[in-house]
Amino acid sequence: MPLLMKNVGRLIAGVLSSGLVLMPMTARADDAANWPRWRGPADIGSNEVGTYPSKLDATSLLWKVELPGKGCSTPIVWNQRIYITAPIDGQDAVLAYDWDGKPLWRTTIGPERAGKHRNGSGSNPSPVTDGTGVYVQYKSGHVAAVELDGKVRWTQKLLERFGKDTLYWDYGCSPVLTEKDVVVAMMHNGESYLAAFDKKTGELHWKVARNYQTPVEGDHSYATPIVYRHQGREALLVWGAQHLTAHDADSGKLLWECGGFDPKQTRNWVAVSSHLIVGDMAIVPYGRGSRLHGIRLGGAGNVTDTHRAWVREDTGTFVPTPAAYKGMVYLVRDKGEVECVNPADGKTLWQGSLPKSSSSYYSSPAIADGKVYAAREDGVIFIAGIEGKLELLSTTEMGERVVASPVPVASRLLIRGEKHLYCYGK
Repeated sequence: MPLLMKNVGRLIAGVLSSGLVLMPMTARADDAANWPRWRGPADIGSNEVGTYPSKLDATSLLWKVELPGKGCSTPIVWNQRIYITAPIDGQDAVLAYDWDGKPLWRTTIGPERAGKHRNGSGSNPSPVTDGTGVYVQYKSGHVAAVELDGKVRWTQKLLERFGKDTLYWDYGCSPVLTEKDVVVAMMHNGESYLAAFDKKTGELHWKVARNYQTPVEGDHSYATPIVYRHQGREALLVWGAQHLTAHDADSGKLLWECGGFDPKQTRNWVAVSSHLIVGDMAIVPYGRGSRLHGIRLGGAGNVTDTHRAWVREDTGTFVPTPAAYKGMVYLVRDKGEVECVNPADGKTLWQGSLPKSSSSYYSSPAIADGKVYAAREDGVIFIAGIEGKLELLSTTEMGERVVASPVPVASRLLIRGEKHLYCYGK
């Protein structure tokens, strides 16, 4: 397979000899039963704790609740409370359920701006929590902090304050939390930016421009930033506009940037799939599913020529974000191909494929208990073993479209469909 290696040994030796510590923000041990943001407590879409079902049927269904409107956000969990966004009668809203699926409260934020793609909505961004509040964002530009009892702490209106977005499709970046702020990203044709609002007051702490010249649609991004630690300090890792950038969490200041993702300047290579961090490597899918990059974290300034460890030109993902499990990266590609990739060198360890269909995968896969949970857009859920190979265990037709990512947490599996929220468990 085509595999471009660039000074991997020299980079590894350089990192080790420099004494730099580069690591993602991982979950505390007591967070194993929580799923506080879209891709989980370690931002890798997996959970190594718990026992999860191999089949979704009447024997494993614990409960099912009807949702008030169409949303594509992934639910989050904190202390056996489930939070999810959805529209209610034309209003952006956030909802809370207890561990048995009983509704606790519903809070509306402001007028909805509905989605225009069949797999999109005005509630694409997933909520995030720090255990003291729930922070939400919508296509409408509403950003809000809501107390755990449903009371609104503060709201902001991004589109009124900073201008409308020019994205071709429905806004999809989820907000992320630093120690002090909730940070939002807008990457489109025009003034792109990162903005940090105080979690307690909603005051704007900083806003920095993030503008790069790209071919048509290359400056559009639907990828969610990642909060990680760079040399012991909080930093933001941001993917979009054909650049991977790191920013100081306290000021937004650019720490380093890596380009070179599209040397031929191809049109319409939009960033949809998000990146992830495994060890000190950022895994970046690009090229509408045709490229996969391994970027060594760290450095300063422009690291394009020094920190790209490897490039694959024969695989990748366009919409689904990869997951990582026990140190390996797992791709569920848009048509159901599955690959296990070593993040250190980019080599495929094994590959397989889920049953073929004209439908694609918009949901990002989740992994737990040695199994991958993959949802196809037409509402078919596949569960497969991943120990050394792909072994299909079960296929379930939900009867409604599924775009949100499965959530494996505390030995329960949450599935958010277009109309319902499901909870499965053993």
